[in-house]
Amino acid sequence: MFCVSIKRRNVLRRYEKIKRLIDMNDKYKNKYRIETTRLKGWDYGKNGYYFVTICTKERIPYFGNVINGKVELSEIGKIAFDELQKTPEIRKDMNVTLGEFVIMPNHIHCIIIIGENEYNTNRRDAMRCDERRDAMHGVSTTNKFGPQSKNLPSIIRGFKSAVTKRAKIINPDFSWQRNYYEHIIRDEKSFKTILEYIINNPLKWNEDKYYER
Repeated sequence: MFCVSIKRRNVLRRYEKIKRLIDMNDKYKNKYRIETTRLKGWDYGKNGYYFVTICTKERIPYFGNVINGKVELSEIGKIAFDELQKTPEIRKDMNVTLGEFVIMPNHIHCIIIIGENEYNTNRRDAMRCDERRDAMHGVSTTNKFGPQSKNLPSIIRGFKSAVTKRAKIINPDFSWQRNYYEHIIRDEKSFKTILEYIINNPLKWNEDKYYER
């Protein structure tokens, strides 16, 4: 078994580390604010901070166990860990940063940051051109989000697919829950709350809503 130590570290220090990594102070100072909640109409290719939870089908603990507040990953859990860590490298063109994450027995919590990139910048510029053109002609022809790729759903699809391909070699029954949960992080207070929740998740496993007795 592969053991992942979860220590009670200072949440503020972790936050500052991630903050420096993605240059929040400069690049995201104003763009970090989100206008709406989920989000009918939200472009998930847009630069932003996303808290994501992905579960296994029927919450089967394919990823391992929690023993004394520490996650001990199974072989499939190690695959999920490996593929999640690869995400920023695979998605370089999207300027993706992987924040805090934890692999739990039957689900994964992670923070995914999408920075400004050629896709969301071009999409924004194209939308402005379309809006000007439509205003001139009194019509609405704009596809708000452009191609449905290079966005948060495409990141999750790619991750789940990569894990599934490798996991089924070990256990042919492995499967994901069809959907996933996401939450747009609106401010630093929310960010710190979510960060603390992720860090402490293994320590509070028996109280977790995903815990299966």
